[in-house]
Amino acid sequence: MNRFQKIAFSALVSVLLLLFVGAIVRVTGAGLGCPDWPTCWGCLVPPWKVEQVDLSKLDFEKFQRKAERLERDPSTVTPESILESFNPRHVWTEYVNRLFALPVGLFSMATMIAAFGRPPGQRIVRATAFASLALVLINAWMGARVVYSGLQPGVLTTHMALAMLLVAILAFTVWRGTDRPQRLPLKGAACGGVAGSVALLLVLVVVEGIMGTQIREMTDEMAKSHQGQPRTEWIGELEQTGVYLVHRSFSWAIFAVALAAFFLTRKATGGRPGRAAVLVLAMVVVQMLLGVVMAQIHIYAAVQVLHVGLAGVLLAGVVFWLCQAVPERRGIVDSGGH
Repeated sequence: MNRFQKIAFSALVSVLLLLFVGAIVRVTGAGLGCPDWPTCWGCLVPPWKVEQVDLSKLDFEKFQRKAERLERDPSTVTPESILESFNPRHVWTEYVNRLFALPVGLFSMATMIAAFGRPPGQRIVRATAFASLALVLINAWMGARVVYSGLQPGVLTTHMALAMLLVAILAFTVWRGTDRPQRLPLKGAACGGVAGSVALLLVLVVVEGIMGTQIREMTDEMAKSHQGQPRTEWIGELEQTGVYLVHRSFSWAIFAVALAAFFLTRKATGGRPGRAAVLVLAMVVVQMLLGVVMAQIHIYAAVQVLHVGLAGVLLAGVVFWLCQAVPERRGIVDSGGH
């Protein structure tokens, strides 16, 4: 990889790490550990215990407006009620999540700056680098909306969807950030179906991800309404919903298409499918195994975190694979400057 690709790849890795940390925040219920934004309990570095909270640094009007949005009586917002929500474990879980967001912004900014040094034939790289930084800023704003909405499901899902879109754009930027982007050495009759099969796989992964976000909304609500109850009771309720049953069975369609695309690629490359194809097939198998654990054994918090985080790795891998599988178009200036 050249210097620009290394910077863009660092941005991609920072986003993937943030997905894992964000998943930890969701499964631990620490999303409101910091009740304000961008500070946390009015400080750049949050307090360790409730006695250290300085109430003068908190904007009570924001808390009251938040209560109104959640259809609660604003008069119930008092210093005592706010302090009751202080949970040091949740505070520092959410604070670490915010710290992990800093490298995302820095590397995305560095990627955009470095993109302006790319050759004229890579205009698309400058566009995707700018788009990635814009998405980071939009999602930072969405982070504030998550806090002040009281973790409303739709806001959380949008926050996650934008993060996944950022993963896809950065993956393309990494691949395209060179004069000669890596392509698979496709030959023979099988080469025509490789790009189509991988494109279909990408569509299926996105659809599965959309259903996954709906299920995460359900488990988030169960975490609130089933406090103190074992997670094993969640599975029975989830199985009463159509989206869960489709999501669980849909993974077999993804596996079938991934396997077909892998063998098509292997055949068209003479046994050299490439790292992206191997990574994707491995991630699909791992995700299916994690799904079996949650469906048949127990909805472990750690398994949920892995399931969400590895979904980002899977998406990045499919994008890399698709980019490498699309035939190069000759005679187009923006195809690499050839």
